[in-house]
Amino acid sequence: MLIIDSKDCENIDKALKKYKKKFEKAKILLQLRERQSFTKPSVRRRGEVLKAIYKQNIAIGKIEV
Repeated sequence: MLIIDSKDCENIDKALKKYKKKFEKAKILLQLRERQSFTKPSVRRRGEVLKAIYKQNIAIGKIEV
């Protein structure tokens, strides 16, 4: 749960802006999307390996972005 400390004289827009920033930093939306469906650990690991191979190929120069 996100808690925003606001002063009495603080504008509601500023408080909302603080909340949005905290929400983004906490990566709550990413966690919700990840929990919508179960992915097997082997599938998750395979995706990580493919991403690492892609990044390595970019670093070497085989793939241009």
